[in-house]
Amino acid sequence: MLSHGPEVETRWQRFVARAQREPMATFDNLLSLLTVALLAECFHALRKDAAVGVDQVTWEEYAAQLDERLPDLTARIHRMGYHPWPVRRVYIPKDEKSRRPLGIPALEDKIVQEGLRRVLTVLFEPLMLDCSYGFRAGRGCHTALQALAHALTRQPVNYVLDADIKGFFDHVGHAALLACVTTRVQDQRVLRYLVRFLKAGIQEDGRWLPATEEGVPQGGVISPLLSNIFLHFALDHWFAVTVQPTLRGFTVLNRYADDFVIGFQHEAEAHQVLAALRARLAQCGLTLAEEKTRLIIFSRYADDRARHSDLPVATFDYLGFTHYWTKTAQGKWSMRHRTSGKKFRQKVRGLQHWLQAERHRLPLPELWSKLKDKLRGHYQYYGVSFNAVALHRFDRCARQLAFKWLNRCSQRKRWTWERFVLYEQRYPLPRPKLVHAW
Repeated sequence: MLSHGPEVETRWQRFVARAQREPMATFDNLLSLLTVALLAECFHALRKDAAVGVDQVTWEEYAAQLDERLPDLTARIHRMGYHPWPVRRVYIPKDEKSRRPLGIPALEDKIVQEGLRRVLTVLFEPLMLDCSYGFRAGRGCHTALQALAHALTRQPVNYVLDADIKGFFDHVGHAALLACVTTRVQDQRVLRYLVRFLKAGIQEDGRWLPATEEGVPQGGVISPLLSNIFLHFALDHWFAVTVQPTLRGFTVLNRYADDFVIGFQHEAEAHQVLAALRARLAQCGLTLAEEKTRLIIFSRYADDRARHSDLPVATFDYLGFTHYWTKTAQGKWSMRHRTSGKKFRQKVRGLQHWLQAERHRLPLPELWSKLKDKLRGHYQYYGVSFNAVALHRFDRCARQLAFKWLNRCSQRKRWTWERFVLYEQRYPLPRPKLVHAW
């Protein structure tokens, strides 16, 4: 297996040290960091079972000739002879009424994007603010939710702006995005490769669709980082430097990728920031989805504040959870979280479709093993404090769906409920459990 030599490691270490030491410096000659050894690491970091792109090359097929392919790929990159394939567009369910488009890159495109992602992460991570949680090392949905819960319960937050950017990934302007990247990247070859990826086009149903001047394909290896870089300048930095110093009351921004909420102490300042946010997004070529954007009263003192405001007292959804205030048995107010109704229905429907499609293709032991993995993944994410009711409800739905579709493997019903229970006792499915205690 290819590995870094001492000279390559030293060059990478010097690059990382300088990027951290000089967060405002610009860098050139970055493409020289994409060595054969680094691209080998990028290749092995890819998922082996990921869907193939338009090249139809699998991870195993590429690995069979890795020692010949990677040096050739590296040489093409350095002489600017590498040209990305169009991304293969597929659709996944977004909610009950719509689907989300995903762009699946070719395998070599994934390798090169992973290499560029590592370089750009080193450059831009020192600039990122604490309010940003998406696609950053040591951070994730649960750290974002925990920080939000802390702010809403222990800080003087009385109002929440639940905002949604309309079609963010489809409307990011390429020129504006590259302007953000050039704040640290002066290597014109890297910038040209980013342009090539953005303009590679799309293949859908065998037809090639040319790229436009805006949009970042969801599903690309480098897309989340590029979106983070853009939103750092468009939202995070603007809010911290331009907005917060002008406000008298407490405010907090919590962002995961393109999803974000803002908490306020004073209603007047919440309206002020909402108007400024509309103007700021317009400057960046974006707009708010007005039908999904709400300013609500969200406080343990909501009833008192509602008497002096036209705003509704409401709950809000963020990162798959519905957040709400309730009174405990002791009469104290407590902020809690439950699986949002939309996400719950989406997860149950997705599990049903998977069981329906795979019951004939997979033998029972393999089907049962994959079902276990799906349940573990659900409980790992949604296993938070105060969400036991939704977890157990999903547990019941999963067992009922498994029984239903196992019985439809043939025209004869071979399973009784008693036999299903006995099989599960022998090969138990994961049970709901608390994973994240806030």
